[in-house]
Amino acid sequence: MPEFNIWAVLVAAVSAFVLGGLWYSPVLFGKPWQREAGVSEEQIKNANMGLIFGLAFVLSLIASLVFALFLGPRPPVSLGLGAGFAAGLCWVGASFGINYLFERRSLKLFLINAGYHTVQFTIIGLVLALWP
Repeated sequence: MPEFNIWAVLVAAVSAFVLGGLWYSPVLFGKPWQREAGVSEEQIKNANMGLIFGLAFVLSLIASLVFALFLGPRPPVSLGLGAGFAAGLCWVGASFGINYLFERRSLKLFLINAGYHTVQFTIIGLVLALWP
């Protein structure tokens, strides 16, 4: 079985989850994201937030685990940061860009979402690289 540090993966997942909470809150990009994504206050009010947050954390955990497997055990900080930034910007961001072009989504929504995933994977890579 490939080697990875479960504690580093858990901390990376929590870090990504906390970043998402801040990124999509009114403190940063919550209102512009809501407007650009077409999500109404009514939809937010009626959503099952426990389920949404629970599944979002599980997905952050999966992303962190697979990225840990990709980086390998004890990656150098430069690899963690560089690969994290590249994965967020070039894999996730570029993939979103393709979808957003065909869906006719706004550039602003693309920048908000791709920006989150770029920072998310950069942080995941940093945590995985810094963990002893």
